[in-house]
Amino acid sequence: MLNMFIHELKQYRKSTIIWNISLVAGAAFYLSLFQGLVKETQAFTKVLQSFPPAVRQAFGITLDTFASFTGFYSYVLTFLMLAFSIQAMQIGASIVSKEERGKTAEFLLTKPIRRSQVLTAKLLAGLTIVLVTNAIFIVGTLIIIKTVADATIGSKIFFLLTLTLLLVQLFFLGLGFLVSVVTPKIKSVLSISLTTVFGFYIVGILDSVLGAENVKYFTPFKFFDYQYIIKNSSYELQFLVIEAVFLIAAVLAAYYLYLKRDIHTI
Repeated sequence: MLNMFIHELKQYRKSTIIWNISLVAGAAFYLSLFQGLVKETQAFTKVLQSFPPAVRQAFGITLDTFASFTGFYSYVLTFLMLAFSIQAMQIGASIVSKEERGKTAEFLLTKPIRRSQVLTAKLLAGLTIVLVTNAIFIVGTLIIIKTVADATIGSKIFFLLTLTLLLVQLFFLGLGFLVSVVTPKIKSVLSISLTTVFGFYIVGILDSVLGAENVKYFTPFKFFDYQYIIKNSSYELQFLVIEAVFLIAAVLAAYYLYLKRDIHTI
């Protein structure tokens, strides 16, 4: 199982490096705009005030905190979260299904290894990639904040805000993992990933625009309210519970279905 775990990490090594560079570069670009924003706070605030309240809420813009670095950073995370989610969904949706698309499933299962071990190695590899991505992003962002943005932010608030990226990634990793087992012959992993992530994102926007409060329980993009986190220095417990239940259910369902179904061979 260890060999398979290492093999999976090697297979995703190139794409992981590209994702890491892109995500840190994206953070550097957005955060570098902060000093310009500070210099033109009044003019920028007037522009934001001209937006309808529903639009500001949909994009996480709060006039009271937007001019502060903490508020600006939380706004930047709403965009970066899309990229993080796509990466996690893509890994989850491909990590099992690629065996059948590449016609290597039969060869893999002839090895002296149980199906459960195959899934475990793949799941751990996906989880490792996600954790490494977040660790690199945190280190890179801290450097950017000190040098490029020339700003400060409380350590606890920074980590609470930034770790929402990991928590949302775990949701999409679990969902993608389940999809990978249920639909092994995925023709385009990228299209599935984009459709799923943007679908949940649009649901989150509808929650803000239409004021449908119950909708936020059905999209991970609304599980973590940045204004709540900044104000209370904590997460809302019910959404952590919802995500934990979903992840456990998704992983257990994936194991059950993979162990029971027939594997297509050449």
